[in-house]
Amino acid sequence: MFKIRGIALGSLLAMLMVCLIQGCGVNYSLSGGSIPENLKTYSVAFFENISPIVNPNLSQTFTEKLKETIRTQSRLSQVNQDGDALFEGVITNYAITAAAVESNTDFAALNRLTVTVKVTYKNTKDDTGESDFEESFTQFKEFRGEFTAQENTLSAEVVKMLTEDIFNRAFNNW
Repeated sequence: MFKIRGIALGSLLAMLMVCLIQGCGVNYSLSGGSIPENLKTYSVAFFENISPIVNPNLSQTFTEKLKETIRTQSRLSQVNQDGDALFEGVITNYAITAAAVESNTDFAALNRLTVTVKVTYKNTKDDTGESDFEESFTQFKEFRGEFTAQENTLSAEVVKMLTEDIFNRAFNNW
């Protein structure tokens, strides 16, 4: 009798473990996240830099990087205008600030480049408008030393983080 209970209890535990293991997990996909099937194209308008400090290359760099991020991480085809997924916006902040001050001096030991982009996303295939958003995204990179010697590298790293955030917000619901 104890043997039958033991077998039944063991079988029950085994089935419970199988259900738990199959029910838990994370699905990873390189096929473009949760992009709706009815979306086929995307367009990215030029992002003008309206921040008080203007990096003359930032608008073009950001716009092209956003196009590239969507192109390489999704199945969508790029069109010049009127895509199924529309991205437009402005660069609202480009700032260099002190992140840490050296002790007993007034000099910055660590500086921070911060970039903020205001993005409007519209999914023209979503009649409810639930997937549309207008949101600001901010990223920064800290650095030591002279800024001008590092500006291109720092800007590229910040732009990459921003475009990843925008892609994830638009297509992965993050």
